[in-house]
Amino acid sequence: MNQKKELITVVAAINAPVRFVWKKWTTPDDIIHWNHASDDWHSPKAENDLRTDGMFSYRMEAKDGSMGFDFAGRYIRIVPYELIEYSIGDGRNVKILFTVEKGKTVVTETFEAESIHSPEMQKAGWQSILDNFKKYVESNA
Repeated sequence: MNQKKELITVVAAINAPVRFVWKKWTTPDDIIHWNHASDDWHSPKAENDLRTDGMFSYRMEAKDGSMGFDFAGRYIRIVPYELIEYSIGDGRNVKILFTVEKGKTVVTETFEAESIHSPEMQKAGWQSILDNFKKYVESNA
């Protein structure tokens, strides 16, 4: 039986134009600066082939070297400046919408929950990464 996975959504309104936000979201030289949930983690490496069926891989590590993992997947659908859909290596799907509201770019990220961590913990982690992205973009706008 195929169980439907719980969906979790995180959102950030970013004070920058959508094209600038999109570039910062998709460029490896930018991704390594914002892709972490807390200050004791970082992304020392990012690769991104932004096209349908293209692959991406972001290395996420504790700064003390105690643990790390590759966050990787394959793009399903891309509509420049509007939508990114991808499948993570474990089969879960993610959908990211970029919309413009009241002069801000709203990034809405919806992902299928995994079964190891609580939905609340997953939401907090993904929201923290998105908040780091917002800070990074607004400080570089």
